[in-house]
Amino acid sequence: MDIRELREKAMHLPLEPGVYIMKNVKNEIIYIGKAKALKNRVSQYFGSDKNHPEKVRRMVMNVDHFDYIICKSEFEALVLECSLIKQHKPKYNILLKDDKGYSYIRISNDKWRRISFEMQQKDDGAQYLGPYMSAWYARNAVDEAIKIFRLPSCGKVFPRDIGKGRPCLNYYIKQCSAPCSGKLSLKDYNESVESAISFLKSGDADCIRLMTERMNEAAENLDFELAARLRDRINAVKKITEKQNVVEANVKEQDAIAVIIEGTEACFAVIRFKNGRLYDKEDFIIRDAGENPDLPSMRSEFIQQYYSMRDNIPPIVSLDGEAEDEDLLCSWLSERRGKSVRLSHPQKGENMRIIEMSRENAAESLAQSHGHLGHELTALDELAKLLGLSKPPKYIESYDISHHAGSDNVAGMIVYKDGRPYKKSYRRFQIKGFTGQDDYGSMNEVLTRRFEEYFKNPDSGDGFGQLPDLILLDGGKGQVSAVRPVLEKFGLNIPLFGMVKDNHHRTRAITDEGHEIAISSKRRAFTLVSGIQDEVHRFAIGYHRKKHSKRSFATSLTDIEGIGSTRAKALMLRFKTIERIKTAEIEELMQVKGITRPAAESVYNYYHSEEKNN
Repeated sequence: MDIRELREKAMHLPLEPGVYIMKNVKNEIIYIGKAKALKNRVSQYFGSDKNHPEKVRRMVMNVDHFDYIICKSEFEALVLECSLIKQHKPKYNILLKDDKGYSYIRISNDKWRRISFEMQQKDDGAQYLGPYMSAWYARNAVDEAIKIFRLPSCGKVFPRDIGKGRPCLNYYIKQCSAPCSGKLSLKDYNESVESAISFLKSGDADCIRLMTERMNEAAENLDFELAARLRDRINAVKKITEKQNVVEANVKEQDAIAVIIEGTEACFAVIRFKNGRLYDKEDFIIRDAGENPDLPSMRSEFIQQYYSMRDNIPPIVSLDGEAEDEDLLCSWLSERRGKSVRLSHPQKGENMRIIEMSRENAAESLAQSHGHLGHELTALDELAKLLGLSKPPKYIESYDISHHAGSDNVAGMIVYKDGRPYKKSYRRFQIKGFTGQDDYGSMNEVLTRRFEEYFKNPDSGDGFGQLPDLILLDGGKGQVSAVRPVLEKFGLNIPLFGMVKDNHHRTRAITDEGHEIAISSKRRAFTLVSGIQDEVHRFAIGYHRKKHSKRSFATSLTDIEGIGSTRAKALMLRFKTIERIKTAEIEELMQVKGITRPAAESVYNYYHSEEKNN
């Protein structure tokens, strides 16, 4: 069917709740959705596509026909939708790969036992603790036990490698007892291993209680060395526990879900709390989220998919934004849990902090998949929200003007790509349209020339061949007002803001032509914008100084008869300063490569005749 036939069929659907099933020409199911009123929802797909996200437009282009199932209620439609998606895994629905399996903690059966994290239990004679549903929890527990009880994490084999070489850095930062040094007995080593196993089996509180009893017993028996070791371990366990308890006070049992978008990809992160402790963390990368995805719809679809795979549903699910059909989702989650479940959108306090933690984990996971750093994506996400952008700005251009009392007018253009400097796209400008001091006129000229270059070879690559997602000018409302007409002239809809400094030349706010936006409360965005402002200032003033020094250079040495730029450079390399050249004798000047007697006499006479005239 073509789009008109599909719309005609959709207009004959009933105004009742149900599930619709989109299929392609091969009769394959490519999308499953629910609707409160089938006619209204399905017909929207085959009308105007102006408001459709890119992913929806691509799905509609592949629809050949569709089926539908009428339900008694929208809730029944949601339950059926979740079941059918799980069964058919349609291409255009969000599909989460559930790779959560059991994991284990392994204790080897050597004399010098080692503790490690394993995804599978093997028949190798070792002792295994588990299984654990959360690989994140098991891996972190092993890391903590190794640090607390100062066990080796290197690849050395004992006793083979004892006494061979010096201990590694972990010994000197007190994270390993260095059995490789030969100074630790097997008995003491295995005593540490037993304490670590006790910690892994019984948890923090019981481990501290048992070690405290042993410490007191050792002190009574005058074994002060053992008592001191146990004291240090107790302190180490308490320190780790304090780090884990940072958000315990008001977070008892709930999940925190956040999403980060980069280009056409998205990453959802889920942080899970139970009994006041963070017990699991999961990340899901969606490679084909499309341009400008509908986030409320994505959150809703993710929640359906995620809790279709998980039985342990908490009483509270905190989100970093609105989800579609929240009341319906709460009813569905409550039925699956057997108790009430609510969705929340924290704005402050501990719960907001765990949402930020979840967002940072999502950013880190997505960044690592591309070889980037998570804090860079988090900063871009913060900046986008702060400025009201539809998506994080991957490609940012920034401009600054530099001059000396109206002379040597220059400008610098820098680029930040994916939150970091992209120096191959930096550009320099000499102001040509006028002389004298006019920062607004200079900024207008620079942006005009920049976009003229773009339209000569549009979308041709880095530098002038690519349009930015955001423009930041070093300056306030005046600079923004000077550049806005340039964007309008070229028909460009690029977000444009100025970066305002305080009296101490530190970044204070971002401004458009209307009002200022304080950024100090958004730590990562503030760091990013401050870095951009410092970098563009450094680049512009560096070019200005270079140009100014060349001009000064040209009006002194190169004004002398017989001295060109090559001889001028040779003289400066030898004497370093103009003052030393002025005081040099003719014979000294002739020692410079390329300086003949006539040239040396010209230099000498130039400066000495200048002295006489003075």
